[in-house]
Amino acid sequence: LSLQVKLAHHPPPTNPTPPSHLSPLSFVLKQYSMASEGKTDAPRRKRAFRKFSYRGVDLEDLLEKSKPEVTAMMCSRQRRALSRGLPKGAVRLMKKLRKAKTNCPEHEKPTVVNTHLRNVIIFPDMIGSVVGIYNGQTFNPVDIKPAMVGRYLGEFAITYKPISHGRPGVGATHSSRFIPLK
Repeated sequence: LSLQVKLAHHPPPTNPTPPSHLSPLSFVLKQYSMASEGKTDAPRRKRAFRKFSYRGVDLEDLLEKSKPEVTAMMCSRQRRALSRGLPKGAVRLMKKLRKAKTNCPEHEKPTVVNTHLRNVIIFPDMIGSVVGIYNGQTFNPVDIKPAMVGRYLGEFAITYKPISHGRPGVGATHSSRFIPLK
């Protein structure tokens, strides 16, 4: 009885060592089960989300930069295309996207802006917009996300249906001629 009283008054050590009768693995599993039941006093850490950066520049700073500064950060293919100037269609599309974003209610997605322009380079001010990109048959709605900056709109609307190879049919090979049709 006196042993139990003595143990009750002493708090457990902060860095517990496994008792000799437990293997290290079973001790770790026991500690884990105690933690999942909420028996430990350690505060739970908040989940940290990865902050987006384009070429080492945070999103907030990227949105403040001018178009020539953003263009200078892009790959050579995009820099070359933009050095020749933005086409009228791209300027018109950006204007429509800006208008759709300003007219939408708070905490809602803007309306879809349909376009045939697959060769437009995505700029930071297009983030958060919804673009309907034409794939030759339909307009695929695409939410513009920060990771898409510096890429072309056409990359996000596939123009063909990926095939899934099944079994060969009649006439596929010479040997298939001798398969009896049921």
